[in-house]
Amino acid sequence: MWIGWLEFDLLLGDVHSLKQKRSVVRPIVAELRRKFNVSAAETNSADLHRRSGVGVAAVSGDRGHLVDVLDAAERLVAARPEVELLSVRRGLSRSDD
Repeated sequence: MWIGWLEFDLLLGDVHSLKQKRSVVRPIVAELRRKFNVSAAETNSADLHRRSGVGVAAVSGDRGHLVDVLDAAERLVAARPEVELLSVRRGLSRSDD
């Protein structure tokens, strides 16, 4: 079994409150979950209104499939016009490591 994760560091556009931040981040998290059947959540910077961290995790029996899913999730977030993707951290491991 392969386990993979991504951690996105996002700079949000014209956001001036935590309420506006939620209205930008929630749809991204929901789309990641829906399109790729992954676990996704806001993971850090909860008290900052222009920054957000979003984490994604997935499990697969095939490493190639897992890499494809993570690559597609990264492209989806990078293509969102309302956020700037500052950095992405990625991890892959095998369950018997």
